[in-house]
Amino acid sequence: MADLELDISDSIATLTMNRPEARNALSMDMRAELDEALYEIEFDDAVRCVVLTGAGEHFMAGGDVKNMNDYLSTHDGPETKKYFLHRIHALHTIMYSMRRMPKPIIAKVRGAAAGAGVSIAAACDLVISSESAFYTLAYCHIGTSPDGSSSFHLPRAIGIKRTMELTLLGDRYTAQQMADMGLINFVVPDDQLDAECDKLTRRLANGPTFVYGQAKKLMYRSLENEFESQLQMEAECFAECAARQDFREGTAAFAEKRKAKFTGQ
Repeated sequence: MADLELDISDSIATLTMNRPEARNALSMDMRAELDEALYEIEFDDAVRCVVLTGAGEHFMAGGDVKNMNDYLSTHDGPETKKYFLHRIHALHTIMYSMRRMPKPIIAKVRGAAAGAGVSIAAACDLVISSESAFYTLAYCHIGTSPDGSSSFHLPRAIGIKRTMELTLLGDRYTAQQMADMGLINFVVPDDQLDAECDKLTRRLANGPTFVYGQAKKLMYRSLENEFESQLQMEAECFAECAARQDFREGTAAFAEKRKAKFTGQ
């Protein structure tokens, strides 16, 4: 059984982290499979929206700490530092793919999102969560600092002081608390998570996909660009969108007072 399952249906790609017996802890196999699946989806024009979720009762309970402990039981010193440096860098291709992805990525969270689970949820464009889900950055409890891009995404999403609180204390937070901080977009009753996520993904999958990709690029680059550079990028992205079919459809629908029917082109 694969540690990651990929299903593509009706223009929606669903990535399911599939180690429910280990709360979907991020194994080395899962990392490799996620990296490959994201690369495949990025260049598949038939996919217009992506969902990332966990099998069973949890989203992801962090990295594979048992595997790390097994390694440490037989290694020490400079060799250990070299190994973990390579191991963490190998995770970065996943974060690059998520940032580069020219279509929306939604994290659907139930149960635990801990450690790398928080990192990966934060790297998604939108997060929808069940009410009973809980979140903890937790790295401090195993004696290490955060990875998986959380040190980049969390300060930008919730602010530096809140991020320091999550990082230094490693406390557990409810879905509503995380929504109030700004990490989660939608908190829904547990029994409505699947249905509400389906409505959201269908809405996005029927939208102007190329435009979403350009908008993602704009919003994420705005965190780094200077004012003039951002405005130049706005003009270029608008022009790129205006040269495509969905802009023609959108303006025609507006003029004709009807709902636009976008194809993603």
